Amino acid sequence: MEQIAFRMQLHRGQLAEYKRRHDEIWPALVDLLNAAGIRDYSIFLDEPTHLLFGVLRRTDDHQMDALPLQPIMQKWWAYMQDIMDSHPDHSPVSVPLIPVFHLD
Repeated sequence: MEQIAFRMQLHRGQLAEYKRRHDEIWPALVDLLNAAGIRDYSIFLDEPTHLLFGVLRRTDDHQMDALPLQPIMQKWWAYMQDIMDSHPDHSPVSVPLIPVFHLD
């Protein structure tokens, strides 16, 4: 499995809402992410900057590239776009992070 990480920007004052929405993540979205090969997915917050850091593992045969085409993914992005930086299609502005160290 490959591990990837990325960062996103949460709007100020939206942490409680972000956490609430993720605590109530839609089962259909969880199923979609699992079917796409996503495993062990965590999101962390750097409070002073409101930067979110996502870390996940994906299977070798993952289908993450197809997620933007899925209606449930598009619906989730539209649901989240008011509390975080998003593109015009509502997808989150996500910047890949470069791995520089790993200890197993």
